[in-house]
Amino acid sequence: MAAIATLRRIGLPRLIVHASVLFICILWLVPTLGILVTSLRDPGQITSSGWWTAFSGASQTTAARLGDPAAAKQEGANYVISGSVFDAPQAGSPPAGNAEARPSGGGTVRSFGTRVTAPSEFTAGTTADLGDGETLVVNEDGSYRHSKTGPFDGGRGKRVYLTVSTPPSFTMGNYENVLTAQGIGQSFVNSLTVAIPSTIIPVLIAAFAAYALAWMNFSGKALLIALVVGLMVVPLQMSLIPVLRMYNGIGATFGIPSRSYAGVWLFHTAFGMPLAIYLLRNYIAGLPKEIIESARVDGATDFEIFLKIVLPLSFPALASFAIFQFLWTWNDLLVAMVFLGTGSDQLVLTGALNALLGSRGGKWEILTASAFITIIVPIVVFFALQRYLVRGLLAGSVKGG
Repeated sequence: MAAIATLRRIGLPRLIVHASVLFICILWLVPTLGILVTSLRDPGQITSSGWWTAFSGASQTTAARLGDPAAAKQEGANYVISGSVFDAPQAGSPPAGNAEARPSGGGTVRSFGTRVTAPSEFTAGTTADLGDGETLVVNEDGSYRHSKTGPFDGGRGKRVYLTVSTPPSFTMGNYENVLTAQGIGQSFVNSLTVAIPSTIIPVLIAAFAAYALAWMNFSGKALLIALVVGLMVVPLQMSLIPVLRMYNGIGATFGIPSRSYAGVWLFHTAFGMPLAIYLLRNYIAGLPKEIIESARVDGATDFEIFLKIVLPLSFPALASFAIFQFLWTWNDLLVAMVFLGTGSDQLVLTGALNALLGSRGGKWEILTASAFITIIVPIVVFFALQRYLVRGLLAGSVKGG
């Protein structure tokens, strides 16, 4: 009991909360760290070891052929073939269960073998007795000596299997490949073109509407507030086709192209405004009434009050909604594909990555570099505005007028 009382005095509940938050943060950060490390690794090491071994090197099994028997040199009664396994050609596919490896990549040989079922039968530097007067030794530096008491049989060189340890290798080539050869650069620009206006437009419109619903008196105000709350539960997927048909009809009348950024901006604005108006209205309604009344006594109009007083004081709520709206529009795929199209110059970043996943499913270096490029911008936006997030959401959820 004394121990429990002591823990309570030092803040056990607070310790539990902090430990829980730390655990959740680690749980979210570990996959992100894995993507970052993998995106910077050499492709050969990605396929042979996990990202957590990136700083300790990688171990991979590969196959190589020794020198041509016809090139054997006679040393006394023995015939010898020597050279380096790192200069030898790759011999077919590596053993089952191992990724592609290249002996020419260098490294340190840890073990070798002559059978696919036992690729690590002999330790590097030891002499393996292969029978019939034939021996083989492969050293750590890759040099080998293949000896036999009589002439070698004709044909190709002997196949050996090697376990090679390579030092850590990092490269920016993965990002260069993604941003140039894979067309992700244009998709990155397309996503910014979609996300930035789709965030700014609803924030501006919703701020005006929120002020009117909070501080201006007019008939039907309560009905409009109820309508805004009701619109928050309308699923985007259910209204996508009707909105698209209506947009195409209006576009045909006024000569607006059916595939344009304007359609994406309007759609995201329409579906982002209910939540924006709800959050901002509750926040603005909770501002001190005395400030608004004093401004009106001094002769300020509603527009001046909104622009000079309400808008600066509402920045936490504006920033909190901007984070959610930007993340939603940046990660959107469905709306962008419907209103922009699926051409190589029209795809947003999520669409390009989706296409890349289908064509490069085994190229982990390409996929991870692309994924990290995708999350860089949301991370920057979140950390730039995160100090306003909790303050804005809490105030918008508990205050009301």
